[in-house]
Amino acid sequence: MKDLFERFDKLFESRIRLAVMSLLVLNDELDFASLKEQLHLSDGNLASHVATLERSGYVRVRKEFVKRTPRTTYSATRTGRKAFADHLDLLERFVKQNA
Repeated sequence: MKDLFERFDKLFESRIRLAVMSLLVLNDELDFASLKEQLHLSDGNLASHVATLERSGYVRVRKEFVKRTPRTTYSATRTGRKAFADHLDLLERFVKQNA
């Protein structure tokens, strides 16, 4: 059990990063405003958590202008999707072992 527990991805210890990845895995892409609204976060809070996921290679950030308005969109990378799926698998195994 301890071995399983130690294999959890530390990036997903944050409920915010876990929620961001959940939304990005369920959706091909989400923009900053949508993530912020769904998670009820401040700009700075969301930006710092997404930056952590981006540095880890879990999230891809795309910036563009739409009718002269900046738009930032996020998507889960293949690496991020695998890390998230592995984390959920470990959680499930952990729960089953302790049920």
